[in-house]
Amino acid sequence: MSDAFCSDCKRQTEVVFDHSAGDAVCSECGLVLESHSIDETSEWRTFANESGDNDPVRVGGPNNPLLTDGGLSTVIAKPNGASGDFLSSSLGRWQNRGSNPDRGLILAFKTIGTMCERLGLVGTVKDRANEIYKRVEDQKSSRGRNQDALLAACLYIACRQEEIPRTVKEICSIANGATKKEIGRAKEYIVKQLGLENGGQSVEMGTIHAGDFMRRFCSNLGMNNQAVKAAQESVTKSEEFDIRRSPISIAAAVIYIITQLSDDKKPLKDISLATGVAEGTIRNSYKDLYPHVSKIIPNWYAKEENLKNLSSP
Repeated sequence: MSDAFCSDCKRQTEVVFDHSAGDAVCSECGLVLESHSIDETSEWRTFANESGDNDPVRVGGPNNPLLTDGGLSTVIAKPNGASGDFLSSSLGRWQNRGSNPDRGLILAFKTIGTMCERLGLVGTVKDRANEIYKRVEDQKSSRGRNQDALLAACLYIACRQEEIPRTVKEICSIANGATKKEIGRAKEYIVKQLGLENGGQSVEMGTIHAGDFMRRFCSNLGMNNQAVKAAQESVTKSEEFDIRRSPISIAAAVIYIITQLSDDKKPLKDISLATGVAEGTIRNSYKDLYPHVSKIIPNWYAKEENLKNLSSP
């Protein structure tokens, strides 16, 4: 019940909602203040542990412009229980026998969606990856290639283009068994195909910066806010120098330096696990950063005398 102004009672009165008829009725005089109103609340509540056979949903997913019919085709469900309708069962079998041109796309989009969920990626990345896969699939030249690697490469490129980059190792961890080498080959193939589609123009992949990975890596290591801020400032300053290392390696080396200057020192093994960069690569990157460390590390975090305590490479 709620309050509303009744034109018959000439005052605010309590209103009773009749959900079956969609009427709002004055509790004092019985005047119908509003009729045929739409109840926008949920009809039911579903929970993760409920059986899929009792799914009460009567509608499909949202419109998908990448599919031939927009993803709005009708799917005949299996009958409930042993005494199900024979007609429904027969129609279901006939539908399964029919050829659906989008069956492969639907399965691929579902796999991409699962990978995005496992990496905690936003919907824009998933949509971009779906679009990339659809463009490659339309060229009918991916037959015989590793499908898992192809989908993982689409996701990698989408992350780059949406400026939410993930390392190849992170993509590989959710790629259903595809190796880094296979994903790398699939990425080169996709870039080549998209370039041919654009009349030979190169595909914009977006630039990777070490700072793109910094906050996530620091979070994986459980670093405090002050150390995270110092690491972000340091990695930004490192871009002013000609350090010929990958952004991921530079990020890992900066984290190693920052943690060595703090009371909460992190072993090299932990940094390697959190960043996915080999210990040897971190050491070599540290050697390249060491000559510039006084200009990279912010003064508010470490003084000159503290920097002298850093072990030389």
